[in-house]
Amino acid sequence: MPCARHRMTSSRRSWRSKVPLRSPLIMRTDGRKVTGMTARSDEKHEGMLKPFVEHLDDLRKALVWAIVSLLIGLIVAIPLAPSIFALLKIPFDRAGLTIPLQVSEVGSGFSILMKVVWWSGLLFSLPFTLAAVGGFVFPGLTRRERNAIYGGGAASLGLFAIGVWMAYCWTVPVALQMMAQIESWMGTPSAFWETSGYAAFALKILLAFGLAFQIPLLVYILGALGIISSHQMRDKRRHVTIIMMVIAMFLTPPDPFSMILMAAPLIALYEVCIWLVRAKEKAARIP
Repeated sequence: MPCARHRMTSSRRSWRSKVPLRSPLIMRTDGRKVTGMTARSDEKHEGMLKPFVEHLDDLRKALVWAIVSLLIGLIVAIPLAPSIFALLKIPFDRAGLTIPLQVSEVGSGFSILMKVVWWSGLLFSLPFTLAAVGGFVFPGLTRRERNAIYGGGAASLGLFAIGVWMAYCWTVPVALQMMAQIESWMGTPSAFWETSGYAAFALKILLAFGLAFQIPLLVYILGALGIISSHQMRDKRRHVTIIMMVIAMFLTPPDPFSMILMAAPLIALYEVCIWLVRAKEKAARIP
């Protein structure tokens, strides 16, 4: 019996020696005592919190860089404002109108300056703003996703430039001629046109054309993602044509020629999107 009791006691002691302490006291940096389990939980929480804080810091840097770029763009645009407005006035000169542009109110010149500087500053700072956004977003993307963004961004900028170029060369001069003819037909010819009104009119048309030309790209992205198919795009061709005409009617001056100048390229680009989506579907079916 003593031998058996001795063996039981020794085995119990050896079992206790193998069991680790579940709650060793660890002193935190703030002076509080916590257990080992709490310390491991805090380390895990800090590991998750650190990347989040780093992302917030990167986002803050990107926002600061975008704001600084915009401010620099605005400062650069101030001395260039007269030359930029001279470029904006070229469509008016191409229209061949006898109606002059004049400033009739105090402060109109300053209003024109602000419009030109603001839009020019946005344009100048756009590459740097996109670079800041890309520096924040791209580290979390795969190479395929980056290439897709590069291609989509290049296509978006190209379509925007085409839309602005079409409006600058054709739509704005034709729209001005139509406005002058309507005034003459109604027997209310203007002695002059307000310069600030012309600047707002031209900028509105240029921006509307640039944004409207993004619609085909959006349709292609929906098709490339599989949300819509080329068969559905062909079936809805008539509906899309009507929608394009309605969009052009609201974004252009109230004359049919300007509406056609916007709607016709959009419809043509929609047909190109159908062809591209169909080609992508065929490539996906090839093993």
